[in-house]
Amino acid sequence: MSAKTILYVEDNEANRMIVRDLLKRTKYALIEAHDGEAGVAMALEKKPDLILMDIQLPKISGMEAMRRIRADASMAATPIIAITSFALSGDDQKAKEAGATAYLAKPYSPFDLLKLVRQYAPDS
Repeated sequence: MSAKTILYVEDNEANRMIVRDLLKRTKYALIEAHDGEAGVAMALEKKPDLILMDIQLPKISGMEAMRRIRADASMAATPIIAITSFALSGDDQKAKEAGATAYLAKPYSPFDLLKLVRQYAPDS
């Protein structure tokens, strides 16, 4: 069985590095996009097993990117974990309405992220 692929859409290089370091000790293959438009294009082209989506992104927001990904029938069931540092009341509901499967607020524990990743894209 080949490694499951995770797409991480995040404009902050430091945040991408944290996730890269976290996942390099696992069986997951990580692909990255640095803005919303690139994230949508990569999701539709590569069909990852799981998407980690930052909400605050250049070009188009993570919310809009999730809506565009969900509009493609082949991506309707792909789990998307929305990640944001602007955890305001109701944001989790807005993220779910845009297509998020789960929601994680920054700062988060890398272990919490890995737990969610394993929950939505089991590596066994």
